[in-house]
Amino acid sequence: MRWQGGRRGGNIEDRRGMGAGTVAGGGAGMIILALIAYFIFGVSPEEAGLPDPSTQTASTSEAARTGTPEDEAGQFVDIIGANINDVWSQAIRGYTEPRIVLYDRGTQTACGMGQAAMGPFYCPPDQTVYLDLSFWQQMQQQLGASGADFAKAYVIAHEFGHHIQTLTGVSDQVRKAQQLARSQEEANAYQVAMELQADCYAGVWAAHAAEASGGKVALERGDIEEGLRTAQAIGDDMIQKRTQGYVTPEAFTHGSAEQRVEWLYKGLQSGDPKVCDTFNQ
Repeated sequence: MRWQGGRRGGNIEDRRGMGAGTVAGGGAGMIILALIAYFIFGVSPEEAGLPDPSTQTASTSEAARTGTPEDEAGQFVDIIGANINDVWSQAIRGYTEPRIVLYDRGTQTACGMGQAAMGPFYCPPDQTVYLDLSFWQQMQQQLGASGADFAKAYVIAHEFGHHIQTLTGVSDQVRKAQQLARSQEEANAYQVAMELQADCYAGVWAAHAAEASGGKVALERGDIEEGLRTAQAIGDDMIQKRTQGYVTPEAFTHGSAEQRVEWLYKGLQSGDPKVCDTFNQ
């Protein structure tokens, strides 16, 4: 994926290296299990079964650096984030940009204590995308996803998709519907529709990335295949097979591998947010 000549947003809050305390009971086993929390949009860190924030030393935004990070990974997030904002600002009237926070190990959020084991997540109350960049390596080594740049960008764009849902009111509507749901399975079905829509929105972004950047941020040969490979690897059924050895469809919260591939590709192929109505399929 071409990206290094893209526009920098210059508004990344970098909390890395600020020290958030070691997670008790950590290690690879906890990480791969807790990665499931990454696929639960809007879940608080406490609900994800992560440590009590009162036992942690949290990073604070007061000492964080805001701007464009100097390292390549941080610059990648900055440029991709700026490009995603450029695409959506053209597609949605009154679009407002989410904040982006880089951290390691743990950090305080409006949704509770965020931990690296959660992977990238979006917190609706503070409209912020939180990224621990060690997730890229975990995604590749533990989930079998691609380590290519577009695969990483897809995950970022997915979280921005949740920001779109917050701005359009879809997030609130889903929460209300879940509260009225007659069963956990029904509530999960709403969650799956929301996550698949975020996948579709990620595809819409990718379809317009080059146009919005004058070709400086653009997909190259093989990128679509890498993105679809990642979407497949992070399907609920694939994660369940790795973590518990069997599949329980009624517990899906993000959709199967097949569904995630389908909706990412729909967004990519059409470039039209209107095709992303996952709630009426």
